[in-house]
Amino acid sequence: MKILTAQQMRELDRLTVERCGIPYATLMETAGSRVVEAIIENYGSVEGKYVAVYCGKGNNGGDGAVIAHHLFMKGAGPITVLLFGKLSDCTGDARANLEIIKSLAQTPEHGVLFVEIVDEQSEEGFNCYIADIVVDALFGTGGRPLSGLFEKAVQAINAPRAYSLLWLPKESKRPLIVAVDIPSGLSSDTGFPIGPHVLADLTVSFTSPKIGNVLSPACEANGKLVIAPIGTPDKLIEESGSKLELVEESQINSWLNDSRRIAHAHKNSVGDVLLIAGSRGKTGAAALASETVLRAGAGLVTVATAKSAQTLLVTQTRPEVMTEALAETYDGAISQEAVEQALRLAEKKTVIAVGPGLSSAEESARAFVRELVERRTAPIVIDADGLNALAPWPDELKGSDELPIIVTPHPGEMARLIGKTNADVQTDRIGVAREFATRHHVITVLKGSRSLIAAPDGNVYVNPTGNAGMATAGSGDVLTGLIAGLLAQSPADALGATIAGVYLHGLAGDIAASKLGMRSMIASDIIANLSEAILQVGGEAEKGKPSAISRL
Repeated sequence: MKILTAQQMRELDRLTVERCGIPYATLMETAGSRVVEAIIENYGSVEGKYVAVYCGKGNNGGDGAVIAHHLFMKGAGPITVLLFGKLSDCTGDARANLEIIKSLAQTPEHGVLFVEIVDEQSEEGFNCYIADIVVDALFGTGGRPLSGLFEKAVQAINAPRAYSLLWLPKESKRPLIVAVDIPSGLSSDTGFPIGPHVLADLTVSFTSPKIGNVLSPACEANGKLVIAPIGTPDKLIEESGSKLELVEESQINSWLNDSRRIAHAHKNSVGDVLLIAGSRGKTGAAALASETVLRAGAGLVTVATAKSAQTLLVTQTRPEVMTEALAETYDGAISQEAVEQALRLAEKKTVIAVGPGLSSAEESARAFVRELVERRTAPIVIDADGLNALAPWPDELKGSDELPIIVTPHPGEMARLIGKTNADVQTDRIGVAREFATRHHVITVLKGSRSLIAAPDGNVYVNPTGNAGMATAGSGDVLTGLIAGLLAQSPADALGATIAGVYLHGLAGDIAASKLGMRSMIASDIIANLSEAILQVGGEAEKGKPSAISRL
């Protein structure tokens, strides 16, 4: 699903009107009705619910007026519409819909109140109404830093009991806060809050998500995000020029189905992975990654590790995992002398993964990784100390479509790869990931909240799964094993395997968090819930079926 900027969204609305003959008034009417549908679908009937709708003077305020009208027709009430500005200053379709609300308000039995708020002295706009549902329709995609009257409005919306503390029954819960398109005070074009902003429980974004809807930390203000079509054809959205996409479950379902097990599959036909990992004192990372390779569905995995680490590793890994000992340095890290042996081991492997627990402190270990990557004859996934061994990334080291390189750095590792600071990376995550991927022709997974997958063609994919409980030792090793295991089953689609790996990794973490809570999660819990994640997304294609043979 394309992620759009404010300008791209405005252009899409214009093209929808011009090419499809759909008037702006119809788009506004559809948008408002979609918000009400989302409220009812997620929270049940609105009949008898008290509603406060905060409207700006622009089109977002017009959407708010339509929402108020539809809630009125669904039996909600009383309904208060708060216009921040004068109705006489509004224009076009927004004014027309606000006029409808004003007309309804002129008949007291309708239970509709229309209030114009023009200064901070209008106290009725901030604390005089009971509300079960609060709709934020102050500002849409044209977000700007809020101050004065609008900052006070945001404070009122966010306050747990902002609506008549004297009247609200003690047993009442916090009002449901619904944002229209994007919470007011956020920008559509950045993942960083630009000032005071609404903290929504539900955000309904029209046509496609905006950058502020999906990138952290701004996206945390959305609550649940619903994407609502309002009439723009998919073809126009695809032609928008956006090179930023949100990963969807349907996309992962398709990938899993395309790479599903055929009836006559055998262990050699579903991938053989060489995992070069571990060193003295760091065998746990290799154990986590190797088990995940198998849980991802690869048929075989061999862990090549430092000689002195092999005995301990055998006791930590699954019995299905094979091991090989490699020449090591005095400190127990894999030595450059092991390159020829590692390359021989890799000759018939489908995928190579290198890095977890490897140790890159010694120059010999760094030289090993560099030579391995340069001389490899299979796709390779590089993480952790494998990345540190290549920092700063050599300009002449590039991947290709035939022999893809997949790197999975966290922000600190990425900073070392490009010779910048962690802050530089975090300030422009999309730009940094895209530039690295295109410059070196590598698939780049920039880990973090809402991990990014950047492709060599410049497209960047935002992953929506995962949670803060995954900030734990070994989580990245699990991701390495998962990507390698999926890639081994579909080596011709490195990008698809990477996107699926990142999504399923986050989903398994979400399932683990739902059972254990985020605080108590460890990396092994992600592995333990990986099967459930794959079943949840893959559906029936992932389930074994009984034989069709029967006897009368």
